Amino acid sequence: MSDLPRRTVARTARLAALPLGIAGRAALGIGKRVGGRSAEAVAAEMQARTAEQIFRTLGELKGGAMKFGQALSIFEAGLPEELAGPYRATLTKLQNAAPPMPSSTVHAVMAEELGRRWRSRFADFDDRPAAAASIGQVHRAVWQDGTPVAVKVQYPGAGEALISDLEQVARAGRLGASWIPGLDIGPILDELRSRMAEELDYELEARNQQQFAEAFDGHPVFAVPRVLAGGERVIVSEWLSGTGMAEVIASGDQEQRDRVARHYAELLLAGPRDAGLLHADPHPGNFMLTDDGRFGVLDFGAVKQLPEGMPPEIHVLLHRALAGDADGVLVGLREAGFVKPEIDIDAPSLLAYLEPFLAPARVDEFRFSRQWLRDLVAHINDPRRPTWSVGLRLNLPPEYLLIHRVWLGGIGVLCQVGGVIPVLDVLEEYLPGFERP
Repeated sequence: MSDLPRRTVARTARLAALPLGIAGRAALGIGKRVGGRSAEAVAAEMQARTAEQIFRTLGELKGGAMKFGQALSIFEAGLPEELAGPYRATLTKLQNAAPPMPSSTVHAVMAEELGRRWRSRFADFDDRPAAAASIGQVHRAVWQDGTPVAVKVQYPGAGEALISDLEQVARAGRLGASWIPGLDIGPILDELRSRMAEELDYELEARNQQQFAEAFDGHPVFAVPRVLAGGERVIVSEWLSGTGMAEVIASGDQEQRDRVARHYAELLLAGPRDAGLLHADPHPGNFMLTDDGRFGVLDFGAVKQLPEGMPPEIHVLLHRALAGDADGVLVGLREAGFVKPEIDIDAPSLLAYLEPFLAPARVDEFRFSRQWLRDLVAHINDPRRPTWSVGLRLNLPPEYLLIHRVWLGGIGVLCQVGGVIPVLDVLEEYLPGFERP
């Protein structure tokens, strides 16, 4: 029997209760202000309670509701501090935490996937989950040959819950604005829906993970655990020990932040170059600094196949932009489908619009920060700026949709980390064909 509350009516009611609860707290807040409490104190209390309700509801529902919360947590770095502050700790919990399912449910899934004598394949198996996420949880165990392993078990009914939740949240699209003002959840939901089937397919995930593991076997920078066994709802792979990226974000020293940030940026380019795969789930719960000093990668449910590596026009366009070749950038963007033939754009205005995005590659070392991301978001969304309308004329070709989302999410995570990166060095080493202007 599943521990996921799967019935559509029940799950929809719990999701629908979120905006009702928020509205109720708003009314209560007005009453408290009338009673003499300051607006600032009332607002802080309301936001803290709202954040707690969001975490409790999304975390307990798991499935698509929690997946949605994880997606939101990546982008909190771009929000104004007065909005992001009350939600930060709560949303980041969703990156690697969820209430566990009962041991009896875990045992039933293990028996279905690995056979009734599944325990004989392990020297030890810990019934307590070591980590839990949106559609599955991880148990620590010891393989029959003594190898420490991670056993990823999918929640029964996760597929139904994932589909139901995302559809319900999509129908109630305005709900997102009440959770975090100013965030457009439409593109996030569209992308999540398009990836649902792949993330539920643990056999596909195991193949992707093994492809990464073989590409980075013995690598001095990246650590990817090998897959030892699995099925439709179970993956058994090597255990990685270390300091989670979320822990570095919360309390890491600057040396850790710099190392995590650099390796994280390198992975986004090294995956396509060396493995023919783009890791497409950038939230911090999937990464760590391992005990031997490498950058560990833990989850491969969302991956884009790039057998030829990153599209070659990326390094050409980047080089032209950094060199100040406005006409060349416009021509290249037209050829790649980012500017449709019938759209008229002034080349210097286009380059001026793109300039803030180029800032990390304009200096020897760049510090990614929440303030820089907030300024970038303001630059994009401020209609008073002369170049604002340029963004409205740009197109996103379908083949770039996931790359675009991953890099936006990646920038959000880098700004949470707050690390200093020699961006040009990383580009020269990991982006084939790129040369400094």
